[in-house]
Amino acid sequence: MLVAAPFHGVERIEARFHGNAFSPHRHDTYALGLTLHGVQTFRYRGTKRFSSPGNVIVLHPDELHDGAAGTEDGLIYRMIYLPPNLISAADGYRHALPFVTDPVVADVRLWQALAEILADLSEEPSDLIMDDVVMRLASDLSRQAGAPPMAIAKSARTAVLRARDFIEDHCSDIVRSEVLEIASGLDRYELSRQFRRLLGTSPHRYLIMRRLELAKLSIVGGKGLAQSAADAGFADQAHFTRHFRKTFGMTPGRWLTMASTSSG
Repeated sequence: MLVAAPFHGVERIEARFHGNAFSPHRHDTYALGLTLHGVQTFRYRGTKRFSSPGNVIVLHPDELHDGAAGTEDGLIYRMIYLPPNLISAADGYRHALPFVTDPVVADVRLWQALAEILADLSEEPSDLIMDDVVMRLASDLSRQAGAPPMAIAKSARTAVLRARDFIEDHCSDIVRSEVLEIASGLDRYELSRQFRRLLGTSPHRYLIMRRLELAKLSIVGGKGLAQSAADAGFADQAHFTRHFRKTFGMTPGRWLTMASTSSG
């Protein structure tokens, strides 16, 4: 697996494998990809899906899926993991995130935008390139979603962004519902509802993902799994490993091996 250096919370990969590669897992990002060789198969929203070269994969945040090569020829694909926050920001946080029902689409404009950002994983895109691609992806996802976007009230938008900022600033601490209620000005149930509409996941899940990001950076920096887990706010290494596998479909050790091989 080839893993590009992350930037602005965005991750990009190229995966090559035969057979089953990823156990069921879910991200808090959009997972947008291009099938380059072979047949890409995965289970998503209760149905087995197939993608061949020329198709675009669109997986919504927080949706469970796995991954495998559909034939003995193996599989090559490239994927970008795009934080929902960027898609919402392109719209000024005025509407709920677009949901594309079919995770395998044939869309020339969407393909072109993804091909541009995934063409060279060894080079970090400039801010100007990234801003343009995010704008195009946001537009294309809305077009593919079809249904008119749900408007988000300004007060709800402000509340969600306050809660998001609080979580990011305190992600290695214990964050309780009553604290987020004070930070956002919304009761916990309305906050959860509006948070998911705008950012594609729950406040708890968003907190776990920020902790996982901290732990990944710590592991790559040379710290052990137990220390990285503790520093990021996990109860222990086993707690960290369970969440890591649920999110990335593999253990931290396997991920580190692939990341090290890619960077080496």
